[in-house]
Amino acid sequence: MKRSVPVSLLALGIDPGSPVARYRQLYEGIRDAILTGRLRPGARLPSTRALAAETRSARNTVIAAFEQLVAEGYLEGRVGAGTRVALTLPESLLHARPVTDPRRAAGPRPALAERGRRLLETWGHRRPTGGPVRPFRTGYPALDAFPTEVWARLMTRRWARVSRQLLAYGDPAGYQPLREAIAAYLREARAVRCDAGQVVVLTSSQQGIEVATRVLLEPGDPVWVEDPGYPGAHDGLAGAGLRLVPVPVDAEGIDIAAVAPEAPAGRLVYVTPSHQYPLGVTMSLRRRLALLDWADRTGAWILEDDYDSEYRYAGPPLAALQGLDQAGRVLYLGTFSKVFSPGLRLAYCVAPPELVDAVVAARFQSDRHPPAVNQAVLADFIGEGHFARHIRRTRALYAERQAALVEAARRLLAGKLEVSPAAAGLHVLGWLPPGVDDRAASRAAAEHGVEAAPLAAFRIRAGGRGGLVLGYAGFTEREIADSVMCLARALEGRGAARSKK
Repeated sequence: MKRSVPVSLLALGIDPGSPVARYRQLYEGIRDAILTGRLRPGARLPSTRALAAETRSARNTVIAAFEQLVAEGYLEGRVGAGTRVALTLPESLLHARPVTDPRRAAGPRPALAERGRRLLETWGHRRPTGGPVRPFRTGYPALDAFPTEVWARLMTRRWARVSRQLLAYGDPAGYQPLREAIAAYLREARAVRCDAGQVVVLTSSQQGIEVATRVLLEPGDPVWVEDPGYPGAHDGLAGAGLRLVPVPVDAEGIDIAAVAPEAPAGRLVYVTPSHQYPLGVTMSLRRRLALLDWADRTGAWILEDDYDSEYRYAGPPLAALQGLDQAGRVLYLGTFSKVFSPGLRLAYCVAPPELVDAVVAARFQSDRHPPAVNQAVLADFIGEGHFARHIRRTRALYAERQAALVEAARRLLAGKLEVSPAAAGLHVLGWLPPGVDDRAASRAAAEHGVEAAPLAAFRIRAGGRGGLVLGYAGFTEREIADSVMCLARALEGRGAARSKK
């Protein structure tokens, strides 16, 4: 006859005066005995009757504790065999065992598809910078000017009366009131020709680039891109297996007439016409009309990234390229990351009517739908006039911060970096003296605690005068002044003086 472990081995320590229910004390006592090894796997427990007598408990109390332990996998009960400690305990399933076979640990790396290899390659040299944000990192708005109180009040109000609609799976095209608010804003502020049905809410303009390529292009198709241009677009397009054809940019913007005759005809062209990234120039009307005519004649598509058009400091707002499009060849991208915060993760695409369904389908397959509650709060924020006030307030703030940067550069960087005011945007471009290696200058700046991206990092083709791209929107005037001093010391060192070879 197989015997059970002695009741005394359990050392349950039942406390009649404890507020904890007795069955819970029994459960925790037995579980502790199992986890500490006093009860080994496979050990048979006393009967519920014997344990009830020993602990002066009702038998139903012991049964309740046993049932809980069986349900959680600590005990196993079989008819005619009593109750035993499980051979495999739940805790052992929560911790992965380390690899002990050296041959397995040193085996070949997983085989990646061609696209996986391309993505890993771009990730290796575009990996986001860790640590705190330092001047003059680009792409950061004034997080210290985020409308926290208003946003918190609108968010609280939304959660206080949140609907099932907002908690359930949402429309992959986006929250309808937000789409209507975006369309109304774009018609008025950017002269975009659209209605709410053409607006698809995204998490980022980067997602817009991915969706457009999936809908319109096949791997191997040629895509024309600005050179220098936005590295995120270059990487996203190249990662999709597309052939990048660099197109030069001058004071009037992208120059498609300069593309070599032997270059492959572009199926799509990616442009930033309102504020070219990173040079900061605005595409002239002549170039805009030429680009639209080219797209109409060749059947190509234009992907217009209007990433920071809200911030223009000289002259009236410029109309979007999309508003001039008569043939329906332009997909328009916008983002709230530069207006509010990159953490909000809301952007949008305005698609030609015949492409909307395909764009929504691609967006659905990407991550089903955008965050619903954030969309609702943003719709309230725009509809109640807070958005327009926030734009006016931050536009004035950014103009002051840009002026502080330009003035500090004039005083401290003369002869080292030529920084001129920009008519729009959240960054300026500083030109280095001819022959100075901008990558070396950027490394020297980093050693002095300043992030100054080299213009070479934005180029596909090597060559050209060196420069540093300086973001200013996310930093106070004091931070800007201190960082210009650090940059001046960096550019005086040897690191920035090495000529290009």
